[in-house]
Amino acid sequence: MSETEDRKAASRSDGPPDTQINDGTRFFFDQTRDAVPVGQSPDIAPSPSDAKPPKPHYHGHRQRLRERFLKGGANALADYELLELLLCMAMPRGDVKPLAKSLITQFGSFANVLAARPEDLQKAKGLGDAGIAAIKVAEASAQYLARERAMELPVIASWEQLIDYCRVRLGHRKTEELHLLFLDRKNRLIADECHQTGTVDHTPVYPREVIKRALELHASAIILVHNHPSGDATPSRGDIDMTRKIVEAAKAMEITIHDHIIISQAGYNSFKTLGLI
Repeated sequence: MSETEDRKAASRSDGPPDTQINDGTRFFFDQTRDAVPVGQSPDIAPSPSDAKPPKPHYHGHRQRLRERFLKGGANALADYELLELLLCMAMPRGDVKPLAKSLITQFGSFANVLAARPEDLQKAKGLGDAGIAAIKVAEASAQYLARERAMELPVIASWEQLIDYCRVRLGHRKTEELHLLFLDRKNRLIADECHQTGTVDHTPVYPREVIKRALELHASAIILVHNHPSGDATPSRGDIDMTRKIVEAAKAMEITIHDHIIISQAGYNSFKTLGLI
């Protein structure tokens, strides 16, 4: 080999570059040095393009909402803010204030949003399954709380709590439902069951089915409750006729019909108060 070729061979190295250390089995890279761009000193500040993006305009808003709610309760927040706080827990990213306001506008109120059917909520732009589930859990929680309070005392002795429960249960429904509240001998609530859906004028209510269910539950008394989605809680002729038939059937089995309550968003009416029972 010539002298020139020897110098060329010597200049070629099979070893690792200066940034690597060979331990005989693998190369270890100096991560700190590799992280610095070639030709730039580690002390040089990053360019504006490498800086963190600015925080969104709603940064910190959720925390402030939570603090206001925890200090002042629901009264410290507007309806849309209460809904916004609820949606925040199901939708951890993004600004949900526009969605909360849109839902309040679409359904009319916070309570109406909670009572809305899932299929109607699915039509709302920007609301996914997580948000819908959070809304329906909130509705179910309100119903459970109202029901527990109604069960604390005999129903007849806790009339206001019973009315509150009926309003939460039926006041915002868009379709008419007839519910039967079955009571024991001490007038405590045994069960609340939806007996039928649809206007009683058009869907027949069979008194024998009502009494049969009361006997199965060993109930001593019944309170009938149904809603008027129209907002007018005035009893119709169909309501009155149906109630009288159930009262007569119940007497034969020594079951008391305490009342028939009609619930609407605007208020309620009691057959007993009206002298219809």
